This record gives sequence, structure tokens and C-alpha cells, in this order.
Amino acid sequence: QVQLVESGGGLVQAGGSLRLSCVASGFTLSRYVMTWYRQAPGKERELVARSTSVGVRNYADSVKGRFTISRDNTKNTVTLQMNSLNPEDTAVYSCNAHRQTEDYWGQGTQVTVSS
Repeated sequence: QVQLVESGGGLVQAGGSLRLSCVASGFTLSRYVMTWYRQAPGKERELVARSTSVGVRNYADSVKGRFTISRDNTKNTVTLQMNSLNPEDTAVYSCNAHRQTEDYWGQGTQVTVSS
């Protein structure tokens, strides 16, 4: 059974840090493009950070220098280290795995940053 399970969200004060994890099961994560998205209330979903199967990483301008995406293929896990959080980072963060016609989503984890 294919599954992505996110964890690590929560409530943090502005300036704080959180580390989100996404554990994949039922497929080999190393072969997939892994992307973290977020969606805030009343806003469209946006790409936060992406890691390709060959190691290329991309970030939204709003998170560059603050967030880091990494993957551990031995643990079938991708993480998002988030530093210097601000209230504008408040959203539901979701993990996505994509390869050719395959597209998998996790259930999302809530991140709330208080001012």
C-alpha cells in the first residue's frame, strides 16, 4: 500500500524552528521527485521546496535561506527543516511524491507560527 505520512508540525513562536518529516511506504522514494507544498486558509497551495531524484533542490523565494529540504533514501524519508519561522509560514504542509504518471500525497501537517 502506497502511503506518505507527515509529522513534525505544531505551534511555534515567530523566530522558532520546526522539522517536518515525510515517511514513504509502498514505493522507493529515491526514484521520485519529492516536494513539500503548503496551503494557508483562503490561499492557493504553493510549492515550498522540491528535491529531485538526482539531488537538485529548489525553494520558493519566500523560504530561501530559511528552509532546507533533504532526503534519506535509506529511510525512505524526506524532511523539511524550517528555521526563522514567521506567521506567514502558517499553513498545512503536505508531502508529494511524483514520478511519470504516479502522484502521491500525504494527509498534511499543520504548522502554526504565533507572533
